[in-house]
Amino acid sequence: MLFLTRWRRVFTPTTSFVLRLYHMSSPMSSVGQSAPKMADKESSVESFPPPQELLTPLRVPQKTLLGPGPSNASPRVLAASALPLLGHLHPEFLQIMDEVKAGIQYAFQTRNELTLAVSGTGHAAMEAAVVNMVEPGDVVLVAVHGLWGERCADMCSRNGAEVRTITKPIGQNFTLEDIQKGIEYHKPCMFFICHGESSAGVLQPLDGIGDICHGNDCLLLVDSVASLGGTPLYMDQQGIDILYSGAQKVLGAPPGASPISFSPRARGKLARRKQKVPSFYFDMNLLSDYWGVGLQKGQPRKYHHTGPISSVYALREGLAKLAEEGLENCISRHQQNALLLHQGLQDMGLELWVKDKSARLPTVTVVRVPEGVNWKDVASYIMNKYSIEISGGLGASAGKAWRIGLMGHNCTRDNVELVLRALKDALQHFGVRVQARL
Repeated sequence: MLFLTRWRRVFTPTTSFVLRLYHMSSPMSSVGQSAPKMADKESSVESFPPPQELLTPLRVPQKTLLGPGPSNASPRVLAASALPLLGHLHPEFLQIMDEVKAGIQYAFQTRNELTLAVSGTGHAAMEAAVVNMVEPGDVVLVAVHGLWGERCADMCSRNGAEVRTITKPIGQNFTLEDIQKGIEYHKPCMFFICHGESSAGVLQPLDGIGDICHGNDCLLLVDSVASLGGTPLYMDQQGIDILYSGAQKVLGAPPGASPISFSPRARGKLARRKQKVPSFYFDMNLLSDYWGVGLQKGQPRKYHHTGPISSVYALREGLAKLAEEGLENCISRHQQNALLLHQGLQDMGLELWVKDKSARLPTVTVVRVPEGVNWKDVASYIMNKYSIEISGGLGASAGKAWRIGLMGHNCTRDNVELVLRALKDALQHFGVRVQARL
């Protein structure tokens, strides 16, 4: 007896998405024919029962994600994720991959040929950058002013690098003088800095860093996971050698395929490696063949792995939305709404973690928790009453701050007003006197 399975997505009154399972038996079952019996020996084997939780419909609540990411995907991006699967080497999918590459080049403002989407989240892109550029014994200098510098230093160390650091207190960024002194002293082959340090809400200026690096025979690696599309970033013009980001922030796609790009200088270091890239999965020499880097039109792609088909669809649509809005307009929207949020928070008597206005990251705002207030109680109250996510601090700001994200589809004036009202209500509920007129 043949069973076909049909899934249907249903929107229920409880504002949850539900996948319901329907069974249709084959015509043979309606004429009294039964399935062939298993052999006695086989039927005597005991098997584990199916987990009961998988025999009920999948329920996913609707929430407004105003934390540091992921952000809510637009209906258009979600619809793209649900399109029919293609084979990972079908010509139609290869065309979509080419469109994704062009979209990343636009978002990064680069003409780098080695530009693609790593199969994985932003952490995968960070690791891909490190494993391709770092060999045992390489001196790598990492700027640490939050969690992401610490994370990159860890990855470099795991790959055999001699890791050196320059540090700033969380909430501050680095000056060109800080960076030049560190590079001239440590003489690294690569320098890492995070453009948008989301654990602290800090925006790091990039102008001039590339010149310092290249004047000292050093590559520049930049993390733009939380900044891409929300603040100016020009890979070629700013002399960035390796740049990576994520899909789930301003691009508004589900995490799973992450943009990355390598300059000719970076590709030169890759070509001069004395050892193979230690990760097969992230080896850019092999991924280049899959993504068609350097191939003439009509030349066959080489199989490397099965790409995350639906994630690539979604990333393509996120990049298409960015292209339609225009990069400058998208940046302006994020900056304007961030200013509204900052003003509203300060009007409530709350303190922003980053004192210097020019150093505030537009996409993720970090707010100090008032004395005597439990950050988790407030965040839970807002989630339970409003179905809005705001997050706690991360790394050095853990337990001391809230992080509020305005990214991509969520970056609207309505959401600014919504989260301010919810936060005011929560604070008053826990006995905090609030000054705001909201």
